Amino acid sequence: MRITTLFIAICLLVSCKTEVKPLEPVKGNMKADVVYLASDDLQGRETGTSYELQAADYIAKRMKESGLEPKGNEGTYFQTFSFKPSSDPHQEAAFTDEKGDAFLTGTNVLGYIDNGAAQTVVIGAHYDHLGMGGEGSLHREGEAIHNGADDNASGVAVMLDLAYELKTSDKKGNNYLFMAFSGEEMGLLGSNYFTKNSTIALDSITYMINMDMVGRLNEENTLAVYGTGTSPRWNQIINAVNKDFELALSESGVGPSDHTSFYLNDIPVLHFFTGQHEDYHKPGDDAEKLNYDGMQKISDYILRITAEFDNAGKLAFRKTKNESEEVPRFKVGLGVVPDYLFTGKGMRIDGVSEEKPAQKAGLLKGDVVVKLGDSTIVDMMSYMRTLATFDNGDKTMVTVDRDGKMVEKEIEF
Repeated sequence: MRITTLFIAICLLVSCKTEVKPLEPVKGNMKADVVYLASDDLQGRETGTSYELQAADYIAKRMKESGLEPKGNEGTYFQTFSFKPSSDPHQEAAFTDEKGDAFLTGTNVLGYIDNGAAQTVVIGAHYDHLGMGGEGSLHREGEAIHNGADDNASGVAVMLDLAYELKTSDKKGNNYLFMAFSGEEMGLLGSNYFTKNSTIALDSITYMINMDMVGRLNEENTLAVYGTGTSPRWNQIINAVNKDFELALSESGVGPSDHTSFYLNDIPVLHFFTGQHEDYHKPGDDAEKLNYDGMQKISDYILRITAEFDNAGKLAFRKTKNESEEVPRFKVGLGVVPDYLFTGKGMRIDGVSEEKPAQKAGLLKGDVVVKLGDSTIVDMMSYMRTLATFDNGDKTMVTVDRDGKMVEKEIEF
């Protein structure tokens, strides 16, 4: 009798057991992501530190919440790599299998949406920054935490937003690999390592999208998009689905961010960027200064681009002119920060350095250089070519458009 009762009780428990359903993806909050990643607690997320690992753990947790599968090594979200930092800024750091005090370990974070498609889209953003400063910092007043809210917690936050949206989308024509890269500030190390040790077939990647510094959309809604020449199909689509932005387009697939590693492996790329600012690589790059509505617009724009290529097959690749190889060598400088988002004629000044020729001549932020010496300046490249013709001690006239009025000043280099 006792056995029968126990058997019935067990059967009742089994029959009443509720079915366990997979967890639904959770939509995050871009501001919350930036606030955490750019907090003082993470000490600037320098590659190879425990603080970078805290950031990596957070990103992996957020990927899991969005329903992404781990796509790192050994069933984890992480892909680690060891390297010896280079003391020569012109020499690449070398990857190694060795361990020890002379070597650092970087950690890429990878999450995957497997839609059973033939090709995969890579969507990435680097998450490392400069720690307490050091090489690469533009801060000249001793050590301080470089929180890197725009550079590049902003890109990671947009990436995580896209992960949720694409996981819950009905567009299933591509798989998606989301990557938070380590070691970007030390020379694109994480993306370089991945392309040499990819956790998916490299030739299955149809294109790569990179977000690096997308947190400071300006009042003119100017968005720079690089890599538009890396596929013959980019230009038509990125213009057709644009609802919000004044686009500053550049064809080259080579630039100082992680998309370059993919372009050099014959993969079409796009890189999104909202421009340089006075807090770049300084302690003032903090979470409260970001334009979160602008970041949402950028996320929505990239989502529309991916939708257009959902059933397009593998995107054709095209080599572009490497503009960085065409940059002339300078013997002198004006002492200005160019506005890389300016789409008009000339070279607009975004910042003026102390005690440099531009400041001494009375040039101001917002001035547009339209003539330098005898040369008309129509864009950044013509400005650089003209500047390369001058030597130390030369004097010449510069003409700037200052709020619609032409102002002429004498410059001494």
